[in-house]
Amino acid sequence: MQSCDTPFGTLNLERYPPTQNPTLQAFDTADLYLLQSAAELPVSDLPILVINDNFGTLACALAKAEPARKVHTWSDSKLAQLGLQSNLLANDLPTDAVQFIDSQQTLSGPYQCVLMRVPKSLTLMQDQLFRLRPALAEQAQVIAGAMVKHLPHAAGDLLAQYIGPYQASLAWKKSRLLTSTMDPALNPDKPELETRYELPASTFQLLNKPGVFSREKLDNGTRALLSSLPTGQEGGYIVDLGCGNGALGIMAAQLNPDAQLVFIDESYAAVASAQHNFSQAFPERAAEFVVSDGLTEFEDGSADLVLCNPPFHQQQAVGDEMAKRLFEQSHSALNTKGSLMVVGNRHLGYHVKLRAWFEKVEQLSGNPKFVVLKASN
Repeated sequence: MQSCDTPFGTLNLERYPPTQNPTLQAFDTADLYLLQSAAELPVSDLPILVINDNFGTLACALAKAEPARKVHTWSDSKLAQLGLQSNLLANDLPTDAVQFIDSQQTLSGPYQCVLMRVPKSLTLMQDQLFRLRPALAEQAQVIAGAMVKHLPHAAGDLLAQYIGPYQASLAWKKSRLLTSTMDPALNPDKPELETRYELPASTFQLLNKPGVFSREKLDNGTRALLSSLPTGQEGGYIVDLGCGNGALGIMAAQLNPDAQLVFIDESYAAVASAQHNFSQAFPERAAEFVVSDGLTEFEDGSADLVLCNPPFHQQQAVGDEMAKRLFEQSHSALNTKGSLMVVGNRHLGYHVKLRAWFEKVEQLSGNPKFVVLKASN
């Protein structure tokens, strides 16, 4: 837990999931710069909207403000939602002090002030700004912030295209703000941001909503794991963990027609994409689709096979903590005869890390960059 001084008071904050890396914080100077800007605005009866608040730092600070403000937060991330809930509790704030709106829901508004963390995906930002515009009040301000090294030039262009003219701030402690004022004369066309491509060795097409991992083409890690999937599994549960657009689970469903498929991701857009793709591939077949922090909501000892192409980053932080967390969750979720199939870059050394939870780890296939591993007990 780390202390964070904001214009609205001091907060105790922690990343979610909690990290063992003491150099990683739940906030940065871009968050503080956004809060300074919000503190200078007149208090409005309208709710203030926060977008892409990674750990609830912005929303918690605004919820702590005096006089009280209505706070809404809009995000694609279940981990961000859980981080917000955890940090509200850590600061003695009621869990309903902030209304969470997931990325697949429509904003109601109206909003006079919007604080946005610029996301890594510009396609996601474009989608968010287009969908935000109808919910803005007259003369609303959208203030977008990021660390300078992560702020693309195109972010300002998108604000100008979908909201109105913008002004860039001076850099402050390596962060910068872009402030855009609603221009009622703008009438931007709806952008076509969904992508589609074929799933290899099948007749299926994969739809990808804005912000979904590997939305332009199938990533090479998933492609390597696809070629090693088992066939003929009799019943039981196959879990596509971190499912993205559902490529692994859909191919597993084709190879194992008697299995029950479960698709899990922390991204609302990813699970929505996977659900669409599965229903198109198997219109008469049922499956489960869960937006969750990995396998935390899955019953222990109930899975027969877990498929995973684990992430090696959370926002801008790169590391293997997320992958190891999914390995541990998989060990708990699998039954005694179950197995985990993982793909990863060779240099990540997953074959060593998996042995912390599994007795047997074997390499199924590989190429100069990726290895496919099977872990079991």
